Amino acid sequence: MLARQIRNGAPYDVYLSANEEFVKELANSGHLVENSVQVYGLGRVALWSHRPELRSLSKLDAEPVRHISIANPAHAPYGLAARQALESQGLWKRLSPKVVYAENVRQAFEYARSGNADITLTSWTLVLDKGGVLIPQEWHRPIRQVGGVVARSTQRDAALQFLRFLASAPGQSILHRFGLFQAAAADSGKSTGGED
Repeated sequence: MLARQIRNGAPYDVYLSANEEFVKELANSGHLVENSVQVYGLGRVALWSHRPELRSLSKLDAEPVRHISIANPAHAPYGLAARQALESQGLWKRLSPKVVYAENVRQAFEYARSGNADITLTSWTLVLDKGGVLIPQEWHRPIRQVGGVVARSTQRDAALQFLRFLASAPGQSILHRFGLFQAAAADSGKSTGGED
């Protein structure tokens, strides 16, 4: 939705997204300042349930679990990573009848928070302070959080400074505290940080 708004001239200065393809498309079409595009962090998938007894990877296949919410893998990087995680463990075929698709990670979390889903596989940033369980990084491809300066920005210098700050040690520390992992790991495909 934000990418579409930027294409239509929305007055934003910086675009940050977990969908690297959206950022690349905007840069290639001249909507972002091309040399401003950078990876600022790595996202991770986590499991969460409103029922504490279900907050375990081993409970995904448990009988009381009727619905598992994930963001739609067709357009949401966290949904794709959730599917990859289940596939990597040989669980996707068995669990896919239980999967309920949400538009994005926040909606997937809301399905579980409200009890409409028993478990969610969502962004670690949404559940790290709520008893979430981090999915092993090896279970899914890295979720590269990418940003760039919007070409129509009237605040280009400030926008570039902001992106530089995100990549700096203090910026990375703040992002890590709130659930993203170090951008330097993006090139290696590995997370350099531990669980928060």
